[in-house]
Amino acid sequence: MARKNRPADPARTLALLWRDHQEPAPRTRGPKQQLTFSRIVDTAIAVADAEGLDTLAMRKVAEPLGVSTMSLYTYVHGRAELVNCMLDEVLSEAVSLSGVENDWRAALELYANDIRDIARRHPWMPPLFGSRMLMGPHETALWDGVLRAVAGTGLTEPDMLAVVNLVNGYVRGAVVQETDALQDERRTGLSHQEWFERSGPVLERLIPFTRYPTLTRVWMSGVFEEPGAGFGHDGGFAFGLRRVLDGIAAHIAEQAGAGGPAPVQQLSGISPDRDPTLSPQTDRDVSPS
Repeated sequence: MARKNRPADPARTLALLWRDHQEPAPRTRGPKQQLTFSRIVDTAIAVADAEGLDTLAMRKVAEPLGVSTMSLYTYVHGRAELVNCMLDEVLSEAVSLSGVENDWRAALELYANDIRDIARRHPWMPPLFGSRMLMGPHETALWDGVLRAVAGTGLTEPDMLAVVNLVNGYVRGAVVQETDALQDERRTGLSHQEWFERSGPVLERLIPFTRYPTLTRVWMSGVFEEPGAGFGHDGGFAFGLRRVLDGIAAHIAEQAGAGGPAPVQQLSGISPDRDPTLSPQTDRDVSPS
């Protein structure tokens, strides 16, 4: 009989995240590979990547491991606890900001593009990231690195946190839009181009465009027919991120002009107009110092 999932216990979850626990002693009988907490988390991530988080159940994690559902509870309290551990594990894929941490804009751009890449590999992640901070080792390192990057701007601690949350919110929203577009294609069985080839002529007959002149102008430009609304492969992600960073730069300048602490001299780094597909960082060490 399936065991009912219990609510996550923050203290126990944190112990698991920081590996402050003892795994059961290895079994000496049987040909199967020893079950471990890490294998459970990795398998759960693979299931969520393939099928989505909504369908994730302990039974679906147990099946590819070749174990009973009940045996998982020796290692993890329940689904809620497992999901928290999955989030911290995928954040281990983040790159280090150590090479650009003295240039706040370059660091935030690298950070945003990297979080977007992680979220695209794991589409279930965006709604979880930043919603409830349990601060496992990888999330701790990530937050410390990005906050360190904005620490020299002269902003107050609340503003530093607001800046990072603003970037996180932009990335989360952009990735959800991308994911929705892919789900639309799977649900309808039609590509973006096929959808507009079929719906465009019908809309032009049904909608009195003379009543909507601005929409007509944009529609006739053909921008709606292009994937990414005319912004290319990234759907306007780089454009929007530049505008977010411009706003942050204006706020930093405003605070400095109001008599706040002067920001430290910024080092040259990544241009805000760089190609977001090019990353100057290959170091993926995010272990807390």
